[in-house]
Amino acid sequence: MTISACTMQASETGTAPTGSLPDPAVLQSALDAVRDAGMVGVFMEVRDEDRVWSGASGVADVISGEPIRPDMVHRMGSITKTFVAAAIMQQVEQGRIGLDTPIADYLPRLVPGERGTEITIRMLLNHTSGLAEHLPYSFPSLSAFFGGTQLSAESLDKHRFTEFDPIELIRMGVDAPATGAPGATPGVYSNTNYFLLAQLLEQVTGTAFETYIAENVIRRADLAHTAFPDQPTLSAPHPRLYEGLFGTIDPPRDYSVYNMSWTMPGAGIVSTTADLNRFYRALLAGQIVSPESLAQMQRTVPVIALDGTQIEYGHGLHRVQTATGETFWGHDGSAFGALALSLTSADGIRQMSVAMNFARWNELGPDGTPKPHPIDDALDTLYRTAMGDK
Repeated sequence: MTISACTMQASETGTAPTGSLPDPAVLQSALDAVRDAGMVGVFMEVRDEDRVWSGASGVADVISGEPIRPDMVHRMGSITKTFVAAAIMQQVEQGRIGLDTPIADYLPRLVPGERGTEITIRMLLNHTSGLAEHLPYSFPSLSAFFGGTQLSAESLDKHRFTEFDPIELIRMGVDAPATGAPGATPGVYSNTNYFLLAQLLEQVTGTAFETYIAENVIRRADLAHTAFPDQPTLSAPHPRLYEGLFGTIDPPRDYSVYNMSWTMPGAGIVSTTADLNRFYRALLAGQIVSPESLAQMQRTVPVIALDGTQIEYGHGLHRVQTATGETFWGHDGSAFGALALSLTSADGIRQMSVAMNFARWNELGPDGTPKPHPIDDALDTLYRTAMGDK
């Protein structure tokens, strides 16, 4: 596999670097170790104040052997949720949305009955609504992710070009058995929550949620390569996306071309690692939402993630604590064949955004949990190196 060149550059203002980055050779070696452990391709940008390093390792296309590059666009998955949450908080600031107002006050037909009066906007943002994930119903062959018995690529292949109706997906989650009482913790992560938030945003702004976010979040952060795709294909240079589905797809299959309507407001955004670092830097600096809104976004509760682990989740933000005690904020993301992670230190100085084009490489053990894989350890080392967490 070909390794693309890594770069060290001064800040965009042209001033001399003053930050402290890990040794570029050490960062590149950590990237190469992820590739050598079995990753198809991995690329990232690391920032420390005005010092920037970007690098990549592996290939963007296993057939052509095209090297993966640090400037490629990528499906960033649930990192989308931070963009949606920021848009909601802007409307909170304008008095059009109340965080502790029941969703029934805005969308009574979508969450009818007593639950609609008990579930607040805050509960949708931090996944404590108790509304179930729609995926085991929209993609039944993936039900094993959620306690069911099916695990195959049948649904992935069937829906490659399906244009889902968001109202139907919301109805699947609302009609499914609740995962808990409204407001109870730990919450349970559910894309249904963010489909409802997108509908709420459209109702109070009178425009499509993608358009509102493009004009009021993406543009405000000055992101040149971030957008919601309007077709199954991506026009900008991007890696092919290979899904392993825990060993059930062997060899891994290319799902680069996909209609993302199944998760657009929850995981549909396309971006670059450089844009993600710019976005989170602007967000934590109070340039996207007010400091008061940011403080609300950083109010965390325990939430059970889709992989069964417990995370500290705010309003579209994860809180991550390193071994050295430093706090980082950000989000991870996944789509079929794509993984991403973006973290920024609480002071906004150290940043790491990384993207990969091979997902769910672990095989499952007899108990249904993923078996350890060398990629896991290599990624842990990469993250620790990039965040300065020795």
